[in-house]
Amino acid sequence: MSTLILASQSPSRRAILTQAGIRFSVEVSEVDEAAVVEAASAEGELSPAEEALLLARAKAEAVAALPKARGALVLGCDSVFELDGRSYGKPYEVPTAVQRWQQMRGHTGVLHTGHWLVDAATASATARHSWLGSGALPSGPLGVPENSLVSAGETVSSAVSFAEPTDEQIRAYAESGEPLHCAGAFTLEGRAAAFIHRVEGDPNAVIGLSPAALTRLLDQLGHNIADLWEKTR
Repeated sequence: MSTLILASQSPSRRAILTQAGIRFSVEVSEVDEAAVVEAASAEGELSPAEEALLLARAKAEAVAALPKARGALVLGCDSVFELDGRSYGKPYEVPTAVQRWQQMRGHTGVLHTGHWLVDAATASATARHSWLGSGALPSGPLGVPENSLVSAGETVSSAVSFAEPTDEQIRAYAESGEPLHCAGAFTLEGRAAAFIHRVEGDPNAVIGLSPAALTRLLDQLGHNIADLWEKTR
């Protein structure tokens, strides 16, 4: 029976998989995201959608390289928010979150969520490559020859239209701490819902993980989503 490992510590992504009735475990990657993006950008500018998929792949492959992942399916996800052609990740600090919301209010941005699925059963048991902090792109996934590892990726992009909260409301939201570790400085399933007019696309992907995209990736790798469902009586 197939097993799924989520290469993310995101509570929102865990909640989506749980609500979808999918069996999974969690193994957090220690990828240096900035180093990975910097290395890839040296070879050419990345679009926000490409950046999201690159980081999803980096996380999935880092976890797939671990001995405990052998024989499992590993899913990596990452989200990047795009506004006026610029990409934005997590704000981390209250002043940054305030500034972001002052830019976003009354506008529409695009939330890109990259999904990368690795069938770790196809990885070489002797693979030594790791993304951990190196920022270097491998010659092939996990350091094995190119195309010898079965994997698939997809980016789901959704347009998010924002209302016009006051400066006072923006400050209160930023100080709540909720947006500080979220791409785009908002959570659709949280307090920010009060300030979001409309979502065009997959709401689950905006939250962090699309079960529909996961199903498509599983199909590409010859697996069935039903095999990952929790058993019911």
